[in-house]
Amino acid sequence: MEGKFNIFAVIGKRMDWLNQRERVLAENIANSDTPDYTPRDLDGSKFSRLLQSQLAPVAPTTTDRAHLSGTVVRDGPAKIEGQRHTYESSPTGNAVILEEQLIKVSETQSAYQLMTNLYRKHMDMFRIAVRGPNG
Repeated sequence: MEGKFNIFAVIGKRMDWLNQRERVLAENIANSDTPDYTPRDLDGSKFSRLLQSQLAPVAPTTTDRAHLSGTVVRDGPAKIEGQRHTYESSPTGNAVILEEQLIKVSETQSAYQLMTNLYRKHMDMFRIAVRGPNG
């Protein structure tokens, strides 16, 4: 399958990234009372950049000189970075806002559920292809 798009690999990478993000957010919540703690999050790696790395072997073919050639952006693995903007902090210097962290956890869980559903739907399509629609 070398050089071909593998939806299962892409879904797996997204789920791994979401797992890492949830771990970082859980650390933020666990340290909500730690003095001088600054919340962290994974960097802004977006799923589209992860997807582009999988699509690298597929290069657009131009049939006319007026066509634009495509580009592929490559990124490394997700990096943990500190929160960019601290909106408020406690008298001890802790900048964790529990509501903000819980919203991020909820978004992460929703994205993970979406990836699970995509995986399930693709497995169902393979089952139909192998067994037929009635089997």
